[in-house]
Amino acid sequence: MKTILKTNDLHKVYRLGGLLNRVRINALDRVNLHVQSDEPVIISLVGESGSGKTTLAKVMLRLIEPSAGQAIVYDQVVAGKGARTDKKSFLSIVQPIFQNPFEAFSSYRTVDTYLIRTANKITGLPTAECEDLVEEALVSVGMHYADVLGKYPNQFSGGELQRISVARALIPKPGIIIADEPVSMIDASLRMNVINLFLKLKEETRTSFLYITHDLATAYYISDYLAVMYRGTIVEFGHARTILSDPQHPYTQLLLDSVATMNQKWTETEIAMQDMEATEFTAVGCRFRHRCPLAEEICAEVRPGATLLPDEREVYCHVVERELEKV
Repeated sequence: MKTILKTNDLHKVYRLGGLLNRVRINALDRVNLHVQSDEPVIISLVGESGSGKTTLAKVMLRLIEPSAGQAIVYDQVVAGKGARTDKKSFLSIVQPIFQNPFEAFSSYRTVDTYLIRTANKITGLPTAECEDLVEEALVSVGMHYADVLGKYPNQFSGGELQRISVARALIPKPGIIIADEPVSMIDASLRMNVINLFLKLKEETRTSFLYITHDLATAYYISDYLAVMYRGTIVEFGHARTILSDPQHPYTQLLLDSVATMNQKWTETEIAMQDMEATEFTAVGCRFRHRCPLAEEICAEVRPGATLLPDEREVYCHVVERELEKV
């Protein structure tokens, strides 16, 4: 089986503040993920803002360098120790789709020039042949080259422009597309169009996706695997429907409980927790312990390792580990 996605102790440190009050933020702290499959998959990465989801995406897209560890995509080391893939080869393995489609294209350049330039840069083919590649990619997302020819980004809706972004990512025929909150800036009535497009492309173009989101409903709908992040760490990882149907980590349970209460205001306790964010990023033990109803003394002293459950999921929790030992 192919290694579609693997991270080995992936670590990213930011240092914030001046010389006297500098704070070390472990934005990614020993992140380990491993997905093997002969079929394309959709892996969802979920968590609150500040959990490290976008940092992980940026490391895998080579927008930032990891402080330690490595990332592997389709058996190729793409970031960190041992990454030797040249830029052209890298772009044929990994492609991005960003949150705001209007920021992905300049308002001073027609959309078709972006697509042709992408095809030319990847293949080196003349413009006429690049147009055929662009047409093929656009057909995959339900559009045609004639639909974009000579048009500027402001002549498209957000949903249309995001589909064009997907087509642009498909031109190099990558192994995986990293989509960072790809529907959050799109009108709610059009979001499922993009989500269903990902499912269609997984089957028709054999493309895998790393889908980064805080929307558990769409994650449940399209995901094969799910990784839950909290303050730079993975807390639960495994098959998506297994986790979302029966969450084991207290943080995953909190996320699911919050879906039904999004119209309620935060309590004073919850607001106070936001002030602890920097402390949590540097905590020695479990970073969720201040919010966890099950926290014990060991949670403040020892970082929980991965506990492998019978359903093949990994849970990073001392309480879950102890309960499994009892069984």
